[in-house]
Amino acid sequence: MKRIALTICLLIAVAVSAQENKLLRGFDGGMMVHTGYLSGNLDAVGYQATGAPLGIGGVIRLHFGGHFMVGSEGYVSTLSQQSNGSYLKYGWGGILANFYTVLGRFQPYAGLTLGGGAMTTLLMFEEPASAWEPVDGTCYHKQGFMAIDPFVGCDFIVAGPMHLTLKVDHLCAISESKLLPHGPRVYIGFLFYH
Repeated sequence: MKRIALTICLLIAVAVSAQENKLLRGFDGGMMVHTGYLSGNLDAVGYQATGAPLGIGGVIRLHFGGHFMVGSEGYVSTLSQQSNGSYLKYGWGGILANFYTVLGRFQPYAGLTLGGGAMTTLLMFEEPASAWEPVDGTCYHKQGFMAIDPFVGCDFIVAGPMHLTLKVDHLCAISESKLLPHGPRVYIGFLFYH
């Protein structure tokens, strides 16, 4: 919580300073949903996890100059497994920077997010005998991670401040706790510019 408060204070201080020096050109923010394809082996339990995650999250960015943005983003992504309530859930976020250009009604961009989060795993290998009975063969684990998340995307300028965005990323763990499974995610959402 302290890190989030410090990050917000730092972003506000940078924005105020940039506004005074006429560097700040505006800001944007919005929500995105995502899916993709993830795959990886959970060595601790000898389980191969694969599938299409579903998730939601958002982004807020400050615009500097004509082609640079700095901000923050955060998402939750769930990869359901075995059709019995088992899942792998990622919650992550961080500080981002990206470059963009405007080509007519299209605004392609590329950038990088540095941050981290946590992965929660719940795997049930057996079915309960009846409702409300304990399930043997259940594994639960939660671990934090630091990550780097490169991304590319393109906005379509709908009208004035409203943009549709399409983005692809690949979340990569950089900490000792390896993030598995991994793979590309595709995001689609609405952004509002000011």
